[in-house]
Amino acid sequence: MEARKNISPEFVFGEGALSLVGRYATNLGATKVLLVSDPGVMGAGWVEPVMRSLSEHGIPSCVFAEVTPNPRDTEVMRGAKCFQTEHCDVIVAVGGGSPMDCAKGIGIVTSNGRNILEFEGVDRIPIPGPPLICIPTTAGTSADVSQFDIVNDTARKVKIAIVSKAAIPDVALVDPVTTTTMPAQLTAATGIDALVHAIEAYVSRASSPITDLHALEAIRLIAKHLPGVLEEPLNLQHREQMALGSLLAGLAFSNASLGMVHAMAHALGGWMDLPHGECNALLLSHVVQFNFVSAPERYRLIGSAFGLSLDGLSNVNARDVLVESLYAFRHQAGLDRSLHDYGVSKRDLHILSKHALSDPCMATNPIHPTLTEIEHVYEQAIST
Repeated sequence: MEARKNISPEFVFGEGALSLVGRYATNLGATKVLLVSDPGVMGAGWVEPVMRSLSEHGIPSCVFAEVTPNPRDTEVMRGAKCFQTEHCDVIVAVGGGSPMDCAKGIGIVTSNGRNILEFEGVDRIPIPGPPLICIPTTAGTSADVSQFDIVNDTARKVKIAIVSKAAIPDVALVDPVTTTTMPAQLTAATGIDALVHAIEAYVSRASSPITDLHALEAIRLIAKHLPGVLEEPLNLQHREQMALGSLLAGLAFSNASLGMVHAMAHALGGWMDLPHGECNALLLSHVVQFNFVSAPERYRLIGSAFGLSLDGLSNVNARDVLVESLYAFRHQAGLDRSLHDYGVSKRDLHILSKHALSDPCMATNPIHPTLTEIEHVYEQAIST
């Protein structure tokens, strides 16, 4: 077996993890914290207890909440200026993927003194950022445990991927209670984002026995508990299992990378500023149909983890059952829009496909698609 490196931050999982932020900031030597969040998370009330925990440990903080979905390079640069102006030395991110990715970018910029866009690619961060604590409030993005930082290049209208162990947070405090304020659509979109992380990590060219364990268990947990949490939003058992599924999926994809779904979703998010989780959701079944021939045994095991009985079926029939089940799962979660509903038309497909083809996530997809093949998958997703 080929040797594989596996990395992850220190993480605390379980109810009450959020309250440990003051202790961890103290351990990291904080004298002033930049707290990165967004207006929705602030409105949900999760920033205040973080500030209170920091205050109880004698650590002042200031808030940077100018973060939008698909965090922009300009937001990262404004946040870095705030960090420096306020003389902060530790960053705490509270929120979903957008605040956490923005916080990672802020740290990279403050340590290296360059524009965030200059770090696009793999292992291009010379100096690690200041200590970073992440407190996720969604169960899906897994930015709290991954070495990926995704930032929107507003001039080129593309999402860039910064991949480096220097982008891994120092600590992740995963408190399932924080996810109880998510509305249904966000719960569904982030949940299926986590499912995509697990599926893509499992069929990745860089998968390993360790990432396989995390990925398959994540698929089992999400398939079982996402419907439950959508039916009972305040059910903490479902929320806890979804948070665990997201965490395991993050550990899988951070080390095995991703694939075609994410490459295509990044292109959509950059070019058209569409919601990442929903893009992943509506692309998933189409990409699985395209990829299945390259790794049929792995997709069969994905189907089993998803709760399907595929024994005795030909590969073609097994593929069709899995694709139809993933399509139905997305619709049952309430994500029933198509790319056409988001304003995507055939005239957009060539530029979107070019951006997807050059995305780093495409390198570990089990098939290396052509530009025409990517366009065809996008075209399928326009109407379904």
